[in-house]
Amino acid sequence: MQAHKAIAAMTDSPKPAFVDGYLPYLLARASYLVSGEFHRQVEAAGFSVPEWRVLATLADRPDCTIGALADITLTKQPTLTKLIDRMAASGLVARRNGADDRRHALVSITPRGRARARALLEQAAAHEQQVLDDFGPLQGDQLKDTLRRLIALHTSR
Repeated sequence: MQAHKAIAAMTDSPKPAFVDGYLPYLLARASYLVSGEFHRQVEAAGFSVPEWRVLATLADRPDCTIGALADITLTKQPTLTKLIDRMAASGLVARRNGADDRRHALVSITPRGRARARALLEQAAAHEQQVLDDFGPLQGDQLKDTLRRLIALHTSR
């Protein structure tokens, strides 16, 4: 109910303040609020947010290059390389040279990493559903489709 009052308050004003209608701010604010709720669960499970992002990304992929993983997890490549080294030492991921180009390391999740991530993946899905419940199935799907399209349009620039 609190969320509905906040939305009504923003939409009832005649002309919103600049940031209240500025897309980059709205995206960042929504991400901060929604992600922050779940990041508390990630940290309670003993992971950092970057570790969680790596495990979640690799959970349903056979492997991924460091460059692609850096892009998907929103992490700078040198920072990610150090993180992958630590995660490999902990047995959460495995790193190997690529078949076509030995300079491009491939990273995959290990059975231990998958087991450690399983509960968090379930919690993430439940959290997402809870967030989208306020919108209904159609509007929730439209929101995600719109965001995917926005990402695709700006990834190629």
